[in-house]
Amino acid sequence: MTTEGTGFHVEVVSPERVVYSGEASQVITRTIGGGEIAFLPGHVSFLGALVENHTRVYQADGKVVDVAVHGGFVEVSGTTITILSDGAELAGDIDIERARRAKERAEERIRGEHDAEVEADLRRAHARLAAAGSTGTAVGH
Repeated sequence: MTTEGTGFHVEVVSPERVVYSGEASQVITRTIGGGEIAFLPGHVSFLGALVENHTRVYQADGKVVDVAVHGGFVEVSGTTITILSDGAELAGDIDIERARRAKERAEERIRGEHDAEVEADLRRAHARLAAAGSTGTAVGH
């Protein structure tokens, strides 16, 4: 177990850039087969594969950083949480109308062809909409 403290240093990294780097008191994300998982100070070391999801980074000042995470891995080691993602977007960077159109296209495609690529497209759209605060989405289903 890590030493009890006030928080973690969190990094969310995509192939293009560091999406988020800062201090947090809690992180909630979603792992493959494990559902949502919350990390608090003192959490044991952990490594897990991620699905497309709405990840929340709770800062010490009470603010929440919303991130759409498109697969990858989460690692907890000591007082550091690292999310290495195939793609990640901060809520403020998400074009909600574009995400809605992508969701609609994926829903239409899934009616005709039910394959892993279409399902992943739909999960990515749901993650973007959830992170951006759009209502009526079910993430991770």
